[in-house]
Amino acid sequence: MFVVVAFMLLGIVIGYFFKNNIKFNINIVINILIWMLLLLLGIEVGSNDTVFDNLANVGIDAMLITIAALLGSVLLAKALWVWIKRN
Repeated sequence: MFVVVAFMLLGIVIGYFFKNNIKFNINIVINILIWMLLLLLGIEVGSNDTVFDNLANVGIDAMLITIAALLGSVLLAKALWVWIKRN
């Protein structure tokens, strides 16, 4: 964990000192790295027999959590909208 925080702080320091010298769009690099990480994560999950065999159970749990989160967000947004309109 210390290594992750150290790399983050190193990136902040480098970005601060070289913010005017960066000639490329960093967002493109970030997007490419995120897509590469997602690809590697998919490869890891696909090659892990334990995760792949339990995918149905994990999928059902994920679906239930997603539905509950979506329903909670919609209900709270509606309650907030009613409260804002009342005031």
